[in-house]
Amino acid sequence: MASQQAFSTAGVRAYLYADPAGHSLSPFMHAAAFARADIQGTYEAMQVAATELPGALALLRQAGVLGANLSLPHKEAAVPLLDGLSDGARRIGAVNTVIHRDGKLYGDNTDAPGLLAALVDAKVPDGPAMVLGAGGAARAAVYALSRSGRSVFIWNRSPEKASRLALDFCGEGASVTAGEFAALPWGDISLLVNATSAGLNAPGQSPLPDFPALPAHALVYDMVYKPLETRLLRDARQRGLRAQHGLGMLAHQARLSFRAWTGADVPVKVFLDAAAGALH
Repeated sequence: MASQQAFSTAGVRAYLYADPAGHSLSPFMHAAAFARADIQGTYEAMQVAATELPGALALLRQAGVLGANLSLPHKEAAVPLLDGLSDGARRIGAVNTVIHRDGKLYGDNTDAPGLLAALVDAKVPDGPAMVLGAGGAARAAVYALSRSGRSVFIWNRSPEKASRLALDFCGEGASVTAGEFAALPWGDISLLVNATSAGLNAPGQSPLPDFPALPAHALVYDMVYKPLETRLLRDARQRGLRAQHGLGMLAHQARLSFRAWTGADVPVKVFLDAAAGALH
């Protein structure tokens, strides 16, 4: 475990780069973490367009800046712009945490371990997993789940993107397979993970064309956390299935990012309570 760093009394800064950024709960979580760790620091959500990312990353090299979290649409675009990558970020091909060290920027992906930690909290049953999506969040989910020993299936509205994602992770751990909606083994799935943004900006939108016939023991996990009740989760509960929003994953990945920046290991409950409080 990293030891906590010594920081200037002038304070330190961290950011979120996203487009849009206004919905984020990250500033509330990291403000609580700075207070708990007794570090004078600020965390600001910045709306950064895709064309502005190179300049925004360059600003992270300034003294007093710890780094940044990256969200849509920057997780994959940032990869070639950084000085180094963790093994996980390199394999996933997506970065959600940029760490500034002595003028250099290093990319990490805390989404993958954050998801696994949230699933442990949710007591997910063993068995095959289905990942919806083929973007940066889906890549993190497939990487994490396949390395944990689960067989992973992928469905995306673009079959070509799903197939490319499956090929990228063949041999990573357990089997990874993409397929057409009707051909996938929905009746065998123990865990369904929504790694798309469906429901984020349109609460009535579902990532699925139709809700599949999942087994009674399955858990439906939606990475979307705002709103807490998406159509996907509502549809799952109406069928008697367990359903879980993405607030736990958000809190766990934030804790890991904060530890990478500061060395301070703040309990995940601090992040979770701050995020939940901001929603009410």
